[in-house]
Amino acid sequence: MSKEISYQDKPWVAHYEKNVPEFIDYEKICIPDFLERTAKNFPDRMALSFQGYEVTFQGLKNMVDRFAACLADFGIKKGDRVAILLPNLIPCVAAYYAILKIGGIVVMNNPLYSDRELEHQFNDSNSKVLITLDLLGNRMIDLRKKTSIREIVYTSIGDYLPFPKSLLFPLVGKRKKLAASVKLADHVYRWKDLIKKYPPAPPEVKLNFDDIAQYQYTGGTTGVSKGVMLTHANLSKQVQQIGAWLPTLRKNHEIMLGALPFFHVFGLSVVMNFAIYTCWGNVLVPKPQPQPLLEAISKYKPTFAPLVPTMYIGMLNHKDIEKANMTCLKGCFSGSAPLPLEVIRDFESKTGSIIIEGYGLTESSPVTHVNPFLGQRKVGSIGIPISDTLCRVVSLEDGQTDVPVGEPGEIALKGPQVMKGYWNMPHETDAVLNDGWLLTGDIGKMDEEGYFYIVDRKKDLIISGGLNVYPRDIDEVLFAYPKIQEACAIGIPHPTRGEAVKVFVVLKEGESATKEEIIEYCVSKLARFKLPTEVEFRDELPKSNVGKVLRKELRAEEIQKRGDK
Repeated sequence: MSKEISYQDKPWVAHYEKNVPEFIDYEKICIPDFLERTAKNFPDRMALSFQGYEVTFQGLKNMVDRFAACLADFGIKKGDRVAILLPNLIPCVAAYYAILKIGGIVVMNNPLYSDRELEHQFNDSNSKVLITLDLLGNRMIDLRKKTSIREIVYTSIGDYLPFPKSLLFPLVGKRKKLAASVKLADHVYRWKDLIKKYPPAPPEVKLNFDDIAQYQYTGGTTGVSKGVMLTHANLSKQVQQIGAWLPTLRKNHEIMLGALPFFHVFGLSVVMNFAIYTCWGNVLVPKPQPQPLLEAISKYKPTFAPLVPTMYIGMLNHKDIEKANMTCLKGCFSGSAPLPLEVIRDFESKTGSIIIEGYGLTESSPVTHVNPFLGQRKVGSIGIPISDTLCRVVSLEDGQTDVPVGEPGEIALKGPQVMKGYWNMPHETDAVLNDGWLLTGDIGKMDEEGYFYIVDRKKDLIISGGLNVYPRDIDEVLFAYPKIQEACAIGIPHPTRGEAVKVFVVLKEGESATKEEIIEYCVSKLARFKLPTEVEFRDELPKSNVGKVLRKELRAEEIQKRGDK
């Protein structure tokens, strides 16, 4: 491969589709002001839809203003931290914008986290108020005494439902474990009571572009999670970057599928904030399992759907896929893990939409790379750097020296969406940020046209007999086997080679297979040193809040199991 092309040449710019700029003249406008503008220009357009209950942009602004006034009355001032622990519900969006509007710092939290993980994040961030769900209310009241949280506000899935669901919910909600009674306690309030009590007249607070807007915690499933500091500039410019990348999708004409969790930065920027910036309606799906996804697409007709691979795979393998009408979809975005070629073909054939794969990480708000929407898409590639984003591949040894084009190394990024640093962790910040360049921890390579490919995570690398084995190479081979629905490879100890490969496999419904069959399938497709030595069949694989298979959790389980022997 030619060594004449360099990363500094930015060969990717030649593949930007028409009207996508290399540089953006950014509006210096903070995220809450996007809502102000949209509510002014399109007050009666649907902003949020939940189970058929709709809130207009003007209605959302009114709710935001009321809760912002409430937070001010609670004593929240500029720079104070407020935690949100909610799935994709209407109050989640309203609370987020209300906190930012009065200058607070939002701390988004995963409702699936344990008390231990939440206690760390509440205390590390010094959160003063918590907005949560009635189903979690009693747990959070008990946990509060171990934290700096003073007030707890809780909402319910049944707070915003259309007729007749709103009448039926009080009768069936608790029986179906969709609602719970919250015990009486000081400074614990119902969301709807507060929205009714306070007028839509919050205090005026001047926001600066460089102010921290949010702490987004990362790495919380094992080890100590780090609070990524994202500024108003990071979040605003990221949304404007996404808008610049999709010039053919018009403002106030599309409907977003709000399935990616907003407590994850992928859903937060690409779905929640982007929809408000572009004046798109947003169909909320708090539990993005195959059946609710198929129902939401068929019934509410979204036109753009950012999802993760497990969501595409789950829908295509669901028994109702043939009955679902999904031709409303124009475009889909996929991130967090590679999307197998056959999944792309099957889903695009079923819907008539275009799936673009991309890449990002919490530390970059998150999007840095996307395949062109109406240009050259390369399957297996994360695409090309988006507008105003630089990318290099550097040595795994020193993290600074560029490796030749086409060879693997660590991906390094630079752009306006890159974080300010980790909250209260200067050493960890210095380890990944150098002169504005972010070391991602991902091993990748660039081809001569400027398209990038993720090979693996540095920490996931398997070294077998001194040779590098990238688990994703093995995953992709297994995904192509007709009987396999999901697969994940990890490294396990080996007495002579250091590490060997073990794969975890989920078979498609009705299929059966043996260890020998799986290994034999791999023989002609992988080098001998990459071949699995162990195969474990499972009904499901552990996943993150956005449906990404947790390779590190499988590895931790394996280490513990072997240690117990």
